[in-house]
Amino acid sequence: MPKKNPALIILASASPRRRQLMSEAGYEFKVVLPKVDESAFDADQTNPVEYAKRLALAKAKSVAGKYPDSFVIGADTIVDFAGRIIGKAADAEEAEQITRNLFSAPHKVITGVAIVKFSDGTEQVRSDSTTVYPRRMTDEQISNHVKGGSWQDKAGAYAIQETGDEFVEKIEGSLTNVMGLPMELLESLLDGLNVSVKKERKD
Repeated sequence: MPKKNPALIILASASPRRRQLMSEAGYEFKVVLPKVDESAFDADQTNPVEYAKRLALAKAKSVAGKYPDSFVIGADTIVDFAGRIIGKAADAEEAEQITRNLFSAPHKVITGVAIVKFSDGTEQVRSDSTTVYPRRMTDEQISNHVKGGSWQDKAGAYAIQETGDEFVEKIEGSLTNVMGLPMELLESLLDGLNVSVKKERKD
């Protein structure tokens, strides 16, 4: 088996949940915020899976140019509700609308994951999909959810790690995907690229 090459890994994401997932998995990495205008990507005219993959790749490339010898990871999470792409709510009113829709029927959470390294031409883009079966929320629960503000900066206006026990019946697929970064897929991609996983020392 070829020896894995240690390499600097960069996470091109502002998401604290993605940072947490990678840290808990034992990865050593650097965080560099991507600069991508998401409004330039037309969600209405794009397949949900392709939309998530295109944004993930754009985020990775926006950072990879400054760090050509590093493996840069970009990710984008969206919700597919009956073929319609649901991203982050702009305000409380939109968060309430999204919540009422999503918690009335099963929906899919899709995360695109891209790994780019400019110096050797590496460009890997994949996606993972998890089906979420919600419990129907009461008007009071929806109101409390919106007032609580946990919907901010989250695709689908909720975070399963914060509300899952109460509002989700079950999921089919990766839990970490719903949290924003499918760790099983990421590990598979890095293994395929022969990138070593540097575990943190635990004294």
